[in-house]
Amino acid sequence: MQSTKTKSAAWALLASAGVMLISFYALSAKDMTNQPNKTTVKIKITVPGRTVSATLNDSRAAREFLALLPLTLELTDFGQTEKIADLPQKLSTKGAPAGFTPQKGDLAYYAPWGNLAIFRRDFRYSENLIKLGRIETGLEALDVPGHIKAVFEREEN
Repeated sequence: MQSTKTKSAAWALLASAGVMLISFYALSAKDMTNQPNKTTVKIKITVPGRTVSATLNDSRAAREFLALLPLTLELTDFGQTEKIADLPQKLSTKGAPAGFTPQKGDLAYYAPWGNLAIFRRDFRYSENLIKLGRIETGLEALDVPGHIKAVFEREEN
């Protein structure tokens, strides 16, 4: 027969193992979702005579985009739906969803072309499109035809 002390020690060991297993599962599940956390960073986009405010999410691609700032880009029209510009380097797609359905004001990265997209209108689900953030104010400054020079910078608090 086992003593009460031995049984208590065995139960304590079993409980500790269970807590460790649950903790490991929770951490693994978080890693498997690859969802950005709630940390955001504010940026400003300066176009001739106007400033546009945006918030970047905490995805890997958004963090890589942030590391490129300050950055001057020539935005061009694409399909009367978005303004696009080539980035100086490709951003990581690791852990990103397969795609998303962009809405007016979304800031995104289109992986196959390596470009930045700012959506001026809602659009259909697009594979290989990674959401980087969202325009908060001033989107109308980008709703002009043709090319527009834009300076992207981290907003100082």
